[in-house]
Amino acid sequence: MENDKRNKSRTEEPAAPAKKIKLRLDVKDVVRKPSESHDDEELGGITVLYEDNHLLVVVKPQNVPTQADSSGDPDMLGLLKAYLVKKYDKKGEAYLGLVHRLDRPTGGVMVFAKTSKAAARLCEQIRSDDGDFEKTYAAVTFGRPNRVGKVEHYLVKDTQTNTVTVAPSTLEGAKKAVAEVGISDEKDGMTLVIVKLITGRTHQARVQLKALGAPIIGDRRYAPAKAPKSPKLALWAYRLVFAHPVTGDKMTFLAAPPREFPWSQFDTDPLVDVVRPQDTSHYFN
Repeated sequence: MENDKRNKSRTEEPAAPAKKIKLRLDVKDVVRKPSESHDDEELGGITVLYEDNHLLVVVKPQNVPTQADSSGDPDMLGLLKAYLVKKYDKKGEAYLGLVHRLDRPTGGVMVFAKTSKAAARLCEQIRSDDGDFEKTYAAVTFGRPNRVGKVEHYLVKDTQTNTVTVAPSTLEGAKKAVAEVGISDEKDGMTLVIVKLITGRTHQARVQLKALGAPIIGDRRYAPAKAPKSPKLALWAYRLVFAHPVTGDKMTFLAAPPREFPWSQFDTDPLVDVVRPQDTSHYFN
């Protein structure tokens, strides 16, 4: 318990606004803005937002795979396990539970479980319909989505090409994808879109936004050639909310997208404004 308190204190020190929110909303808020620089070079640019005996919350850099794949490139799970082994001087391999994923080109907030009990309870939250586990993304799209609010599609994955398409609900293998889509701002034919995923399908936000007539800028799989060019996918998991698997406390973690094109065309600071209560519902009305 004492270790938890010390870790918690160290995490909150640089984020004074987060303490205000904690007092007002009785939740744990951690925010990282692009101007802050807490990256650990040994972690390949991964930022640790929060750590206790049960959880490890980090900011995943773009173009780093969540877990090992055929590329052989350093991956989140491997890098973080190595971090834990070194930090705690472990003799064997460290346990780290992968409870959710981000596509390789997507960056943003991720939570990993440091115990099997924490992993099981987080997975229960993800499967549950009570909304305890919330994943919210920001995206910059080419054009404006033709619908906002709750959107539903059926998606089917082609394992040969690793692409996903919208399909009829009756097609074998088609899986229901549900999200809430909102618009934050528009400029020069681009739109800053907020996407709260209700389900977690492969490439879900990318394919659903394309189906709504607004493919994500920098998406080499799904954006048309005429879309503005960007070396990185303009999709960022900026907000993660869940209940602590042991204490039950509501925890909110925020990380702003990078200050580079096309994000630089918009004011993204309000996405991670912890001075005001974090209520994203207005985006989807």
